[in-house]
Amino acid sequence: MTLKSLKNFPNKLFFIFILFTNSAKADWFALNMTRGVTDISNEVFELHMLIFWICVAIGVVVFSVMFYSMYAHTKKKNPVAATFHENTKIEIAWTIIPFLILIAMAIPASKTLVSIYDDEAGDVNIQVTGYQWKWQYRYLEDDISFFANPATDLDEIYNLVPKGENYLQEVDEMVLIPVGKKIRFLITANDVIHSWWMPAFAIKQDAIPGFVNTAWTIVDKPGIYRGKCTELCGKNHGFMPIVVKVVEQDEYDEWVGEKKEAAFKMAELTTKDWSVEELVSRGEDVYALNCVACHQTAGQGIPGIFPALAGSDIALNNKARHIEILMEGVQGAAMNSFDYLSEVELAAVITYTRQAWGNAESGDGEIVIPKDIVDYKKPKI
Repeated sequence: MTLKSLKNFPNKLFFIFILFTNSAKADWFALNMTRGVTDISNEVFELHMLIFWICVAIGVVVFSVMFYSMYAHTKKKNPVAATFHENTKIEIAWTIIPFLILIAMAIPASKTLVSIYDDEAGDVNIQVTGYQWKWQYRYLEDDISFFANPATDLDEIYNLVPKGENYLQEVDEMVLIPVGKKIRFLITANDVIHSWWMPAFAIKQDAIPGFVNTAWTIVDKPGIYRGKCTELCGKNHGFMPIVVKVVEQDEYDEWVGEKKEAAFKMAELTTKDWSVEELVSRGEDVYALNCVACHQTAGQGIPGIFPALAGSDIALNNKARHIEILMEGVQGAAMNSFDYLSEVELAAVITYTRQAWGNAESGDGEIVIPKDIVDYKKPKI
């Protein structure tokens, strides 16, 4: 044993001790796939463990033969090399045996895949649309639609306060589903490829613009389950959490009723007489959720990438074009259509950008009211 190895010996013993402590074991097992809370997720877990142990057994056999051969056939033990060629029986065996192993693995895997890709309609069908960088959920039977935006405090993100337990896994509005019912998700995207991942349900589907992937689940245990986007989709990729709350049927029905009532009240707001102050106040919140990442807090934009809104000729003097851009987007640019926002939200955010950062004093000062958006949406004759 060298002097260097003697010096490192205590460190090696300490490392071995740490490796076998309970906390280390817990961390080790945490590396494994989670079991989940649905029948499918448990089936996937069992399949994973079956394949894992088959691979372990293959590794043990192969490495045992290899190490035995290295030990038993050294030059010292066999100074004269053997003279032999192929062995037909062995070659047939090492062809047939792996083939049978693959068949044994494929049968349970195919059964699980057939269950996963069951595309029948669910009791509740939810369209999931990925945006840069948030998720929209539309309940198709009840005509309910909302966005789930990240709700982690900015002070946590910028390390001004300690990070919470669910750091970057909080949203301002959770997806609610009833316990024990089949929920089908129709997953797509509006801009780039995203990926909707909910490990507790064994769901991971790409959200691709112009294409709809489907997934389903039945959850028998109420609770809150968390996931995230797992496709690199831009600079705020890490800010697309997914939170699903599973509740009893009565609570779900009550929530649906409240959502429908809120949508009705929002529709009524399109006929209200809005003041500039009301629109600006509401528009500031909409801007913070939807626009600030590209156009920045003071409307200065990002030079060469996203145009400034402060001092913009459109924001100052061209109300019609301003509405058109938010409704249609800008072809060939990163500006997408925001027509998924309500008439009130669209009018408010346009008014805010036309009033903020000194634009009101420099431009025509025109505001946009919800009726302007309603009129824009009317079919052109």
